[in-house]
Amino acid sequence: MNAHLAMNTKMPMKIAPTLEKDITPDGSDYEVVRRAIEKISLDYRDQPSLEALAEDVGETPTGLQKLFTRWAGLSPKAFLQAVTLDHARRLLDSGMPLLETSLEVGMSGPGRLHDLFVTHEAMSPGDYKTRGEGLTIRYGYHISPFGVALIMVTDRGLAGLAFNDAGSEQAAFRDMSSRWPNASYVEDISATAPYAARIFDPARWRSDQPLRVVMIGSDFQLRVWEALLRIPMGKACTYSAIAAEIGQPTASRAVGAAVGANPLSFVVPCHRALGKSGALTGYHWGLTRKRAILGWEAGQLSAGAASKY
Repeated sequence: MNAHLAMNTKMPMKIAPTLEKDITPDGSDYEVVRRAIEKISLDYRDQPSLEALAEDVGETPTGLQKLFTRWAGLSPKAFLQAVTLDHARRLLDSGMPLLETSLEVGMSGPGRLHDLFVTHEAMSPGDYKTRGEGLTIRYGYHISPFGVALIMVTDRGLAGLAFNDAGSEQAAFRDMSSRWPNASYVEDISATAPYAARIFDPARWRSDQPLRVVMIGSDFQLRVWEALLRIPMGKACTYSAIAAEIGQPTASRAVGAAVGANPLSFVVPCHRALGKSGALTGYHWGLTRKRAILGWEAGQLSAGAASKY
């Protein structure tokens, strides 16, 4: 298991990024789904009806049901049950794994699921100190199930993955490139497209063909990110539990900062880290997107169980 990052600071010459439109057929669904998730997140205590959700997002109830289920693998109601704060707290308090859907989503039992199999390596402390000087990162923008994904790669593997909404690609690039200000950046969608296709297709999550990633960070950050990689899909871990796992039981706040600085969103599953109470605390790319990812993962669990029976 190992991960990598590469860079050398020169801002890209292009102002408008190239955006690949058809990495996933679900890409066009995300904007409507995002608004539905926002409604669910704000009104979850009232258990909003399908009709209320549909009216809020400008869809018919039938249309929203079909679109949402196609995107998440779950109905809006099942998604609400899976990711509300009260639900998350109940699962944690009872000792159940977060998003365990065998009872909560009406499944007959948990199925075998394929998580993202990742082999990772860390760049040397020297590379970290020079902030990527002498390294080249190729990047591209791709439609994903969670909005536009900015993907960065080096010759050693995936180096960065960030999310943004359409129109804010340059802001996402500035955020990511500022982490490695001395790297050289080249927009190259042909280099990043295979990663986009692989990352967001669960059928291609195979242990015999692991995804190669490279991580660059401080020793503390690397230990936190490696701990995140050990959290399986469908489960969650609190910052304090991660701190204890890496041998720093009093460093929950620092763990939270390291989780927030994770440059490999989704692949290194920082969305599975929760606050002490079990609350779905902040996410660098937006709390609605965090809920969306958790709900999408619940859908993958549901699909895995359904295929077993």
